Amino acid sequence: MSGDSPAPEPCDVPAPVLPARRWLLPSAVAADLDPEAERAGPSGRPRRTVRDWVVDLGCFLLAVTIGLAAASTVNDEPDIPHGLAVADQLIGALACAAVWLRRRWPLGLAVAMIPVGLVSNTAGGAGLVALFTLAVHRPFRYVAWVAGVQLALLPAFFWLRPDPELPYLAALAVTALLTSAVVGWGMFVRSKRQLMLSLRDRARRAETEAALRAEQAQRLAREAIAREMHDVLAHRLTLLSVHAGALEFRPDAPREEVARAAGVIRESAHEALQDLREIIGVLRAGDSDEAGRPQPTLAALEGLVAESRSAGAEVVLDNGVLDPGAVPASVGRTAYRIAQEGLTNARKHAPGAEVTVTVRGAAGSGLTVTVANPAPPGPVPKVPGSGQGLIGLTERATLAGGRLEHGVVGGGGFRVRAWLP
Repeated sequence: MSGDSPAPEPCDVPAPVLPARRWLLPSAVAADLDPEAERAGPSGRPRRTVRDWVVDLGCFLLAVTIGLAAASTVNDEPDIPHGLAVADQLIGALACAAVWLRRRWPLGLAVAMIPVGLVSNTAGGAGLVALFTLAVHRPFRYVAWVAGVQLALLPAFFWLRPDPELPYLAALAVTALLTSAVVGWGMFVRSKRQLMLSLRDRARRAETEAALRAEQAQRLAREAIAREMHDVLAHRLTLLSVHAGALEFRPDAPREEVARAAGVIRESAHEALQDLREIIGVLRAGDSDEAGRPQPTLAALEGLVAESRSAGAEVVLDNGVLDPGAVPASVGRTAYRIAQEGLTNARKHAPGAEVTVTVRGAAGSGLTVTVANPAPPGPVPKVPGSGQGLIGLTERATLAGGRLEHGVVGGGGFRVRAWLP
C-alpha cells in the first residue's frame, strides 16, 4: 500500500523506460510522465494501471479482512439486538465496496466514514483505508481535521459499544495508536513522493541552467570569432584595396612595380581566404583554441608592420618590450589585434600619413599599445561601417581586463591607446 501515493507531479523516471514499465507506476504519475496516455471518462482522469488495480484490490481485501474480524465480535456483544448486528454488517459491506472510490474522492470518502464508523464496527477497516488514502492524497490540514474528529469520537464510541475482549482504556489506546500510525504512514508516503518530485524538479532546473550556460558560452565564442573575422579580414582587404587603387590610378607604372603590387594582392587574397577557411572551420568544429594556425602574439608584431610597409604604408615601430616571448599569449594576442586594427584604420582614414606604433610594458606594470597618426595629407572619402572596429577593440580590451581610449589629437590626427594588465 505504500506505493499507493498519487502525486500532482510525475516522479523522475527516464522517458525511454516509461513505455515498457508504465504498468508499474500509479496512474497519476504515468499520466504526467506520458501526456499522450489514454484518459478515461469525461473528467479526463487517467486510466488505472495494472499496479493501481493490484493496490486497490489489496486495499479492498484488507478492509474486508478487518471487517470480518470485527463482524465476528459483533455477535458476542451482549447488549446489541440481532437486527442492529445485521445492519452493522450490511453497512460494513457497503463501506468496503466504497473503498474502490478512494482515488476519485479521497476527502469525501474519509468524511463519510466518520458517521459510518460510529454506527458500524464492521466498517473499521474501510475507515482506516480511507484515512490512509486521505493522508497520501491531500495536505496535512485535511488529515488533521478528519483524524482529530475520529479521535475525539472514540471515547463516545467505546462507551456506547464497549469491546468484549479489551478494557475500555486499552481499547481506546489501541485504536488511537492505530489511527495515528495510519496517518503517519500516509504522511510519510506523501513526503517521500514530494521529495522525489523536488529532486526531479531540481534535476530539470539543473539541466535547463546547463543548457543556458552552454548556449551563452556558444554565443560568446561566436562573438569572439566574429571579432577575429573583422580584425583579420579588414586588415587583409585594406591591403588589397591599397594596391588595387595604386594599379588603377597608375596604369603606366613600371612593370616591376605592377608585378610587385600584383604579387602583394595575390598573397593578401591567399591569406584572406586562408583566414576565412580557419574561421569557418572553427565555427564547424566549435573549438576556437585548437583549430587553425597558431594565434598571433606580441612577437608577431614586427611581421605585421613589415607587411604594412610592403603595402606602401609608412609605419614606425617603437617596441620597448625587451622579451616579447615573456608576455602572456592572451595579452600578446590582444595587443597584436589592437595594433592590426589601428593600422587598418590608418590606411582607411589617413592614407599617406605616417603611422607610429608604440609598445611599452614590464612585468607588474602592464602593457601599453599606442597607434597614432597625424592628419591625412589630402581629402579622404567617407568609409562605410566606420567605428565598428573600435567598438570591437574596446570590448576586446575590456574582456582582457584592460581599457582602451581613442580620439582625435591635435592637428587632426588620431590616436588609439590601450592598457592591458
